[in-house]
Amino acid sequence: MAEGQKPTINDVARISGVSKKTVSRVINKSPLLGEATRKKVEAVIAELGFVPNLQARALAMGRNFLIGLIHDNPNAQMVLGVQEGILDTIRDTEFALVVHPVNRHSPTLADDIRRFIEQQRLYGVMLLPPLSERDDLAELCRDLGCTLVRMGSARLDDDEHLVASNDRQAVSEAVGWLVELGHTRIGFVAGPEGFRSANEREQGFLDGLAAAGLTLDPAIAARGTYRFESGKAAGEKLLSAAEPPTAVFSSNDEMAAGILHAARERGLNVPEDLSIIGFDDTATAAHIWPPLTTVRWPIRTMASTAAAKLIRPASAASEPSFFLSDLIRRASAVPYRS
Repeated sequence: MAEGQKPTINDVARISGVSKKTVSRVINKSPLLGEATRKKVEAVIAELGFVPNLQARALAMGRNFLIGLIHDNPNAQMVLGVQEGILDTIRDTEFALVVHPVNRHSPTLADDIRRFIEQQRLYGVMLLPPLSERDDLAELCRDLGCTLVRMGSARLDDDEHLVASNDRQAVSEAVGWLVELGHTRIGFVAGPEGFRSANEREQGFLDGLAAAGLTLDPAIAARGTYRFESGKAAGEKLLSAAEPPTAVFSSNDEMAAGILHAARERGLNVPEDLSIIGFDDTATAAHIWPPLTTVRWPIRTMASTAAAKLIRPASAASEPSFFLSDLIRRASAVPYRS
């Protein structure tokens, strides 16, 4: 190698005594290598100061080193948590994140996603709910030769292409805890129609009531959009009932914050007059007062694992696919006081 000349992948292969393909596997962090070979090649790369040509590699692969996050989700805190999780994994790699919000009601949704994947020449795609719940969109990604991971509240795909949580069980257990605290008139605010997460959480709520021999009074039930304003409107409805609830379960934290505001406007104290439980454990839960008891959805961990599956598809099956949610007990829920 001439003085002042930049080292190439051929130089790394020659000095390491391995093939160019083996060097490429080291660069791409392939699991199909022995540890001794990997360390030897990495040492030569470090010694030569070799920097892979991403443009050349992308051209050879027919793909850019881009992970696409495609979503139509009204919960901004949830989407932010997903972005942070993906960045946790791709930091210090050659990969970058591209976020693409869409309108799931658009008649051109599939064409929009196809155009985005083709124009960006994406390496992989992560679909958030409710888009992830559509098999046709998953098949579209596969048809375009794009690695795919779907995030959801139930099993949507095989382990290599899935990160999922136990929403139904977690909500049922949260309701059971409210019953243990002495609450028997428990209100419910559901998530939006068309979201599998909303359905799973609603079924979990009903499971929890049924296990205690209780039923849901329609007068203290409402449906929201996962946004603060809808939670406030739902709270106003529930608290206007002839016999208002002593506790409310909200299908996400944003709506729970709205319920809390509705209670305050009525002169009610939380949790003395009304206990509230949310879902997600986003930053909102810890920042409002009183701090919100909530079911922690491991959003960031799930997204980080999804990114690992996307950038290292050969080892995706060895990554976990199922993640447990757990109840985070804070100050917004206390025993019932008659």
